[in-house]
Amino acid sequence: MITRRQGLKLAAALAVFAVPFAGAARAEAKVIRIGWQKFGVLALAKQQGALEKRFADRGIAIEWSEFTSGPPLLEALGAGALDFGPTGDVPPLFAQAAGGDLVYVGTYKPPAAFHGILVHKDSPIEALSDLKGVKLAYKRGSSAHNFAFKALAKAGLTPADVESVDLPPPDAAAAFKNGSVDAWSIWDPYFAIAEKDPNARLLSTSEGIVEAWGYFLGNGKFAAENPDLITEILDELAKVGAAAQANIDGTADALSQITGVPVDVTRVTLTRAGSDLGKVAPISDEAVAYQQALADDFHALGVLPRKLTISDIVWRAKAS
Repeated sequence: MITRRQGLKLAAALAVFAVPFAGAARAEAKVIRIGWQKFGVLALAKQQGALEKRFADRGIAIEWSEFTSGPPLLEALGAGALDFGPTGDVPPLFAQAAGGDLVYVGTYKPPAAFHGILVHKDSPIEALSDLKGVKLAYKRGSSAHNFAFKALAKAGLTPADVESVDLPPPDAAAAFKNGSVDAWSIWDPYFAIAEKDPNARLLSTSEGIVEAWGYFLGNGKFAAENPDLITEILDELAKVGAAAQANIDGTADALSQITGVPVDVTRVTLTRAGSDLGKVAPISDEAVAYQQALADDFHALGVLPRKLTISDIVWRAKAS
């Protein structure tokens, strides 16, 4: 027969062994905070309530915050104010260099001509080499930053050969329209909107100049504590994207409602070469290699303050 004293000792001993198991059981997040921009599969998922439906039976809510570009979105993500969001190729480099707590979790593939450099209709600029000495607007730290640099390099120019003007898309659109800048490097749907302006002329798209990669990133702490949620978000976005790609006319209507961009202009963004909304996937070795090469290039140009190792912030789902 176990005495009361023996029982207390046994309970205490069992408690010691129970602590690791109790600590291993993670409580699933009840809110997923997502940053989004007005394009692509995540915008469609928001409109359809796809993620809300996916997690409804588990009592998980989705909170959305809108951003006009990747840099401020990743700043919020790295600071723990968001859990998940999309971006182009350059913003994660600056976010990693700044020490933000974020990880690459997945990829999407924008069209090859997702970016464009626009000049004024009557501008004397006829070739990329003519950009020397002009005011070129782009959002520093954005994918348009990378395209601008690669386009200059293709023409044998360096960033020092232009006067760079750092402006977010809405401000850049205004500056371009009023003639404050000579050229503008920008991504869709802003690109398609501006291209429609009869006073604008397309100098070059990004096709053949930069490889098209887009990324989904997660807050580091959130991804570590909720790996299954990350996997499910990517899975749901792939489903939304595949359905959208199978119905381009319907998708153009849907995105037009989200962005306010006319349907015909939206359709242009969806039918550019290489467009495939269904190409949502976990992070791959190819995508990591691309980012590492980009990080090395930007550091060599003196844009990034330090060398980066991209693999340091890559998250991968564990095999079940």
